[in-house]
Amino acid sequence: MSITLTKTLAASLTAAALACTALAAQAQQEGPWMVRARAVNLDSANSDSTGLGLSINNKVIPEVDISYFITPNIATELILTYPQSHDIRSNGSKIGTLKHLPPTLSLQYHFIPNGTFRPYVGLGVNFTNFSEVKFDSAVDTALHPSTDNTSWGLSAQIGADYQIAKNIYLNVDVKKVQIGTKIYSSGTEVGKFKVDPLLIGVGVGMRF
Repeated sequence: MSITLTKTLAASLTAAALACTALAAQAQQEGPWMVRARAVNLDSANSDSTGLGLSINNKVIPEVDISYFITPNIATELILTYPQSHDIRSNGSKIGTLKHLPPTLSLQYHFIPNGTFRPYVGLGVNFTNFSEVKFDSAVDTALHPSTDNTSWGLSAQIGADYQIAKNIYLNVDVKKVQIGTKIYSSGTEVGKFKVDPLLIGVGVGMRF
């Protein structure tokens, strides 16, 4: 083997080793925590079995999520927001208002944990607290309506992080969440109202 070829191979191996070392160092610099802030469009399924044509309005809400990577591929994610206000409508006419707080805890699988583009899927559990449920006085007088205060349901998600700088990522996330409540009139159940929203979010995250 010529001296020139030997030097070329040595230089190539050295460069490859340095590149691997740099990638390993970058991976080590990324801690197990990730925090994202998203703008999320809430699109309700508005499924109603009461015959009243119940619905709530769709809206864009702010969201913060905190993720912890148990392994490079597996993470837990908790999404949070503040209580969101919605109009309650019957066949398109406003009949009241409510607030709901819907934290969701998910277990995720990240397919390419060290790539620039990092897709993931997740399954989780949602807990929603309904508060300040108020109906118009005419509706109160005629039907004496009420709802359950809490809802438990499953959630499913698909999303991706895209690295734009060291430890900084753009994020796109889509979730389908089970949220619903029973509707009562004078204390008697008259049907169920399912919000079951599709949540489409765009945001930015930081890994540390």
